[in-house]
Amino acid sequence: MAIKIVSVVGARPNFMKVAAVCEAIKAHSRLPMAIPIDHMLVHTGQHYDTNMSDFFFNDLDLPKPNLFLGVGSGSHSLQTAKVMEGFENVLLAERPDIVLVVGDVNSTLACALVTKKTWCTGVKGAPPFIPKLAHVEAGLRSFDRTMPEEVNRIVTDSIADYLFTTEESANRNLEREGIPRDKIHFVGNVMIDTLLRHRSKALESTILSDLRLIENGQLKPYAILTLHRPANVDDRRTFAKILEALVAVSRHMPIIFPVHPRTLKQIQEADLGDFFVDHFLDAPVHCDFGVRIRLVPPLGYLDFLNLTSQARVVLTDSGGVQEETTILGVPCITLRENTERPVTLKSGTNVLAGVDPNKIIAEITRVLEGARPATEAPKLWDGQAAKRIVQILLTESVSKPCWDVAHSTDTATDKVQTV
Repeated sequence: MAIKIVSVVGARPNFMKVAAVCEAIKAHSRLPMAIPIDHMLVHTGQHYDTNMSDFFFNDLDLPKPNLFLGVGSGSHSLQTAKVMEGFENVLLAERPDIVLVVGDVNSTLACALVTKKTWCTGVKGAPPFIPKLAHVEAGLRSFDRTMPEEVNRIVTDSIADYLFTTEESANRNLEREGIPRDKIHFVGNVMIDTLLRHRSKALESTILSDLRLIENGQLKPYAILTLHRPANVDDRRTFAKILEALVAVSRHMPIIFPVHPRTLKQIQEADLGDFFVDHFLDAPVHCDFGVRIRLVPPLGYLDFLNLTSQARVVLTDSGGVQEETTILGVPCITLRENTERPVTLKSGTNVLAGVDPNKIIAEITRVLEGARPATEAPKLWDGQAAKRIVQILLTESVSKPCWDVAHSTDTATDKVQTV
């Protein structure tokens, strides 16, 4: 009998994580006498742009989603509610053994809550059951509960059955929060699985020449910027302070900013356009790119990986970028006061600069005046994390099927019900 797994994606960072899981399931299915896995991919549509989704699915060899919920943008509450409403119907129809969620976006939280509050009808006489919940990238903590992602992480971890961690600090966080040790599985980082798998292919990207970063056959030094967290871009004063520091740097080195649609909206509404020059790929050659930050559209995975791997420095508020630069050995300056990924500070190239302009400039100067720092790959960041996840889920599902629990006649009947 096949084990049915539903994996959920909601935003672009999820794609890279689930891509590794999809590949591991395909590899397992090719094995002789393998336990069959019926795998479904559900895209909530929390972040959705037709072109960008096509880019990512093609770049990552992801299968097209079996279901697309199309929830779109909205406030945290509205978006979470829409995902919950749509995903409940998925569970009732599909009755999976396991729901796998990744990361810390609103879709992660919403699908986690629905999973652990939904009774599904059993098949062939089996009793009703609640699907098991697996959280990939569990246990990461910034210890800043003003971050929506931190709330999503904490709640999801508190109800998950399988907590798959990327670094040992996450194990300690979960144990301090009272999570039983037998639920915690240190497996490594699925984002790095995907990076290692696609690194050589990314070198075929033409993004460097498209952005005119190659002159007379030589690569120009450049920086990459990514900013999207509300704490940085929603407050005009904070955003402007960061940009003032970066414009000073742009006098000496181009700063390429693949801009998130939400961040672009904030730039327009806050009237911060003077800090930038639009450099979409069809921009004329004579455009003045000096002393301003160069805006480019959101990039596909392979283009961004190639651009990141050859940058002189990366400036970001993204957790995933902190991890990628650690493996790529590229200096990373995080424009936050904290990080939920401390291993990138210990083993990687990452430093915290906060949003103070003087500190940002000082850190960039330090990087530019020094050689690339030596790095070491964090433990189990070896490209095999997804394989470990699939093996654990198979072993646990065979030994502890989700319907093999005590059911009270007051809470479980032969009909599907939610609680």
